[in-house]
Amino acid sequence: MTIRHLNIFVAVADFGSMSAAASHLYLSQPTVSQAIRELEKHYNGLLFERLGKKLYLTERGKLLLSRARELVHQFEETEELMLNQGQSPNLKMGSTITVGTCLTPFLIPELQKNCPETRVSSYVNNTRDIEQKLLRSELDAGIVEGEILSSDLTVIPIVDDCLVLAVGKEHPFYARKIIRVQDLDHEPFAMREQGSGTRQLFEDYAAKHQITFETVWEANSPRTLLNAVLYDRVLSVMSLRLMYHEIRHESIRVFQNQNGEWNRKFKLVYHKNKFLTPVIHELERILHAYKNVEMPENMGILR
Repeated sequence: MTIRHLNIFVAVADFGSMSAAASHLYLSQPTVSQAIRELEKHYNGLLFERLGKKLYLTERGKLLLSRARELVHQFEETEELMLNQGQSPNLKMGSTITVGTCLTPFLIPELQKNCPETRVSSYVNNTRDIEQKLLRSELDAGIVEGEILSSDLTVIPIVDDCLVLAVGKEHPFYARKIIRVQDLDHEPFAMREQGSGTRQLFEDYAAKHQITFETVWEANSPRTLLNAVLYDRVLSVMSLRLMYHEIRHESIRVFQNQNGEWNRKFKLVYHKNKFLTPVIHELERILHAYKNVEMPENMGILR
């Protein structure tokens, strides 16, 4: 059994088929099949069972997967550490869409100024996608606003944030100072996509308060949602940090949740077995400088 066997095994587990794993690893399908057979012989039992066209892990396979990921991850870090001696280090940083819109563009220049030898690459998507890439060692660190589900990841809450209800000038709520939670029932909303931490937080809130809302816009772009609020008389719930310009120009009015149920943190996330390089420590230090959220005057209240 070699690290190559484990790398192939992890790819088959992730993609659910020999052919997809082979394509991802730039190997032939017979080579992948042979490696799995050798592993199964070595461990004296089946690691996968086939149901239809998809492969599923057996209990023995599930037992191996977490250890295999850890070993492959440690091997890759050792290779990177040794082979990059004397070369510029890399940081593959992931951000959720809210963070990538309102925070990451400021973080990267500051990080590169303080660590000029580091090459930073940025990837932006929703919380679930960032989590999976961290688990597969495709990212070194992530900054997310949603909840992380895996116990294999270290989560450090740092930056304050809160969701607010955004209302455009043409909406009847714009002139009000107070909105009650029941007023949101059956209102049309512009919403983030499934997998978004922002959407999950609001859906949990709606379920708790027995609100039924209609999703008439769905997008992974905050700018798209803001435009929907500005021009289509719909409501949206999103990070206060995304709307400072519109708030200052009074094109959007925002309502803060009085009970603090929409308060949250942006969190630094990395694998629990990750070797923490100086640049990751510097990223954490820089994030603390952005801890406080600016609260505008004359916000409305949602009770």
